[in-house]
Amino acid sequence: MTTRSTYSLRRQPLTAAILTTLLFSGGAFAQETNDTGAQSAQSQAEPQENLDRIVVTGSRIKRAEVEGPTPVTIVTADEIEKEGFATVYDALNSLSQFTGTVQNELNQNGFTPNASFLNLRGLGPGYQLVLINGRRTADYPLPYNSQSNAVNLANIPASAISRIEVLSGGASAIYGSDAVAGVVNIILKTNYEGDEVSLRVGTTTQGGGDSSRLQWVGGKTGDQWSATYAVEYLEREEIFASQRDFMDSFRDDPSVNSADALPVEGIRLRNRSAGGARIWPNGVDANCGGTFQEFETFRVPTNPALGQLCGYYGFPATQQIRNADSNLSGYFYGTYDFTDGLQAFAQVSLSQANAKVASSTQFWSSSLESSFTNQLNGAQGIIFAQNLGVFVDAQRIFTPSEVGGLGSQQTKYDERSIDIATGLRGSMFDNRFDWEAYISHARYELESEQPRFLANNIRDYFVGPRLGTTASGYGIYNLNLQRYFSPLGVDAFNSMITKVKTDAQSEVTQGGFTLSGDLFELPAGAVGMAATIEFASQEYDLQPDARILPTYTGTERVYNLTGTGGGGERDRYALGIEFSVPVLETLKLNVAGRYDKYDDITQVDGAATWSAGLEWRPFSNLLLRANHSTSFRAPDMHYIFARESGFFVGIFDEYRCRRDGGSPTGACRTDPDYVYTVGGTRRGNPELEEETGKSTTVGVVWDIVDNLSISVDWYNIKLEGAVSDISTDYLLRNEADCRLGQRRDGSPVNSSSSDCAYFLSLVNRVGTGPFTDDQVGSYRSIPINQAMIETSGIDATARYRLDTDRFGNFNFNLGWTHVLKLEEQEFPGSEVRNIRDNPQYFNQRSRLNWGVDWERGDWQVNVNGFRNGSLPNWAETDRIAPYIIWNAGLQKKITDKMTIGFAVQNLLDKGAPRDDTFNSYPFFWRSYSPIGREVFANINYKFN
Repeated sequence: MTTRSTYSLRRQPLTAAILTTLLFSGGAFAQETNDTGAQSAQSQAEPQENLDRIVVTGSRIKRAEVEGPTPVTIVTADEIEKEGFATVYDALNSLSQFTGTVQNELNQNGFTPNASFLNLRGLGPGYQLVLINGRRTADYPLPYNSQSNAVNLANIPASAISRIEVLSGGASAIYGSDAVAGVVNIILKTNYEGDEVSLRVGTTTQGGGDSSRLQWVGGKTGDQWSATYAVEYLEREEIFASQRDFMDSFRDDPSVNSADALPVEGIRLRNRSAGGARIWPNGVDANCGGTFQEFETFRVPTNPALGQLCGYYGFPATQQIRNADSNLSGYFYGTYDFTDGLQAFAQVSLSQANAKVASSTQFWSSSLESSFTNQLNGAQGIIFAQNLGVFVDAQRIFTPSEVGGLGSQQTKYDERSIDIATGLRGSMFDNRFDWEAYISHARYELESEQPRFLANNIRDYFVGPRLGTTASGYGIYNLNLQRYFSPLGVDAFNSMITKVKTDAQSEVTQGGFTLSGDLFELPAGAVGMAATIEFASQEYDLQPDARILPTYTGTERVYNLTGTGGGGERDRYALGIEFSVPVLETLKLNVAGRYDKYDDITQVDGAATWSAGLEWRPFSNLLLRANHSTSFRAPDMHYIFARESGFFVGIFDEYRCRRDGGSPTGACRTDPDYVYTVGGTRRGNPELEEETGKSTTVGVVWDIVDNLSISVDWYNIKLEGAVSDISTDYLLRNEADCRLGQRRDGSPVNSSSSDCAYFLSLVNRVGTGPFTDDQVGSYRSIPINQAMIETSGIDATARYRLDTDRFGNFNFNLGWTHVLKLEEQEFPGSEVRNIRDNPQYFNQRSRLNWGVDWERGDWQVNVNGFRNGSLPNWAETDRIAPYIIWNAGLQKKITDKMTIGFAVQNLLDKGAPRDDTFNSYPFFWRSYSPIGREVFANINYKFN
């Protein structure tokens, strides 16, 4: 990875080479790149006496010197390959600036288990703008966590990439909405000459995950034209949790000895009329009726007063920890020169992806009537079993052998995307100004198909139709004990299954015109200017299976599954201008302003943003820089246009805890009477306002000697009105205050206030039946503009190059980010919460990455890695160990045309740091990878 910052290139040639490689404060997204093959960082760093004028990420002004007021990190295609990364996402997620975590393939129960999102600065997936060749692309059609929109990096082929540039700082004044935490600009290959084919195969050493990738990159050029093309096919095998011995069983719980670990109740039948004693019918043997023979299952003796249970340790082992993928993508870029000053260009990117994902095996419980609210039986799913004459609650888990094997419950995804752009570029006014006009259209389509139980079918199989209702409102059924305690056959399972289908699409059509050049000369140099006009029309349509929505009233409801739907459109128009002013020979001022006009159903009308940056070089080897900018972000479309949607969430019932005399910070937090799962509903909020913010960076770049350079930057980003759903803890804490008439500290609360009326209206409690005890049956979530979120920290980089005649050439690089502060405030006047050190947010406090390259003759060796700093343990009583990963790669040039290579990711087969307090599956932070060591071999052949 290369961090380039703003430093004069007028020094000695070796210094210029180092700094061009390391200290580049704005990466090009212009089409003037001249890719004649996969270029190494060394070849890109050759000194140039006369640099071409290029466009820089973070500015639209073309510059003869590659400089600017903010740092940009560069990841080249060659670096992605030699460092062994399989995907664009893997390469970017190793950078130190991406301190926030996201839901990934470990979150198979999430809404986007087949997408890869970034989280720059820990602000969230939607707070960095992702560009393809400097243009926006279509969002992933399914909203992240059912809430927000973001760009999926999983469908971007590595074969087409020239380099990726990451600007880590606010850039709304240049790029508009979403560029709050920074910009990720993915620059694809252009002007390529020749043909190159590569084949890569790999596997994991712990089992599963075999992969293969075939790439073909080529290009031709003529006197007036050029054509660049790339094709990539990637095939990857799934990995199941059962293939990892540290997460295949509830016995892996580190908080207890293996012998003391408690299983989930695979077959649970409790007599609620007798305080919860287990019911174990005559004739059911000690092997749970022969049902559970997989993943360590047996009857477990418990309290004699409660009887025995049928434990199942392997319930989560059937989930995938890596998806099965089959991806085909293609790319074309061409140019045609009409005259010396006029060029046409066109770009087409296509992708087709098929994936299979799987969560934990399905189960059934006696919460029969509603998958969302459990309104009839409350949170405990109680029914009256007429044939037994008692109230019972039941739970039945299905093993892989009952349902047809590990892969029989996979959800299938079919995804297609297309991105087309065309335009003209040229020069005017005696070549003093360059201009470009373009129009583009991007579209992303998705279909999914998921096998799930029909609620009526599974209910009828075990308890038959409803026979009536008790006086206290509970359903009356006859429980079929023979079926309940016997293995379920595959045919019986399939007879109760339906396929849940979701269709989604998103698209963006946009166009723009940019003019850039020198206005006039000042004593210290030319004043540069760039102006841009843009328009864009964006829309999405998300159509889930109607049977999983809370609004469904038919008889074919799907059991234990919910979803979200929505759709809408938005138009945007923008004007922007920026100037680069050389105040003195050693001092340059950069200013920019932009106005964005929005047209949608919200009150967001328009927003003006500005930025100002300084570059001061008091000495030829020292750069001092600073930049301050304002930013704004229009609310994500799904926050606005989401239709009535459902979700499941774990809650802490603070009201009942405090009502019963417990402490909301004490034992209540682990008591199942107060910690349980409920269903919720949400919909979009068209009254949302735009998010506004400020971003500041201050830094220094020092070329210590000709072969050693360092940079250090401090950053601060503060957002006002950041959009988020109201948190369950905040809602239920205020609801408890209103119901009890006092806060935790005993201070009074006006239960009749409008605030209390609002909080109480969002929480639905079941009532005061004999078993429900006023539990939460459901709650309603509404997206709101939060009061504030703020983060600050330090980025530091260093690079050293050593050239020797005898031992070859060495490159060393180091990147470090330390988050000083990450906190949020939900409402004005509410507490400011530290979310940097809160284990529920999974944010990193510090990250470090490094790399060492060695080249000698036909040999090249790379060793790289990263370190995620320590985090608070799950109990927040201590900190767990840092997470350190080493990778290595080797390449050998066999002939002038053929190169072979080997790479190892996670060389030491490192797993997640142990946390003895993490007693929830998978018993480690979901931000850590469970894949383990991966090994790859590749061969590359150039045809000319």
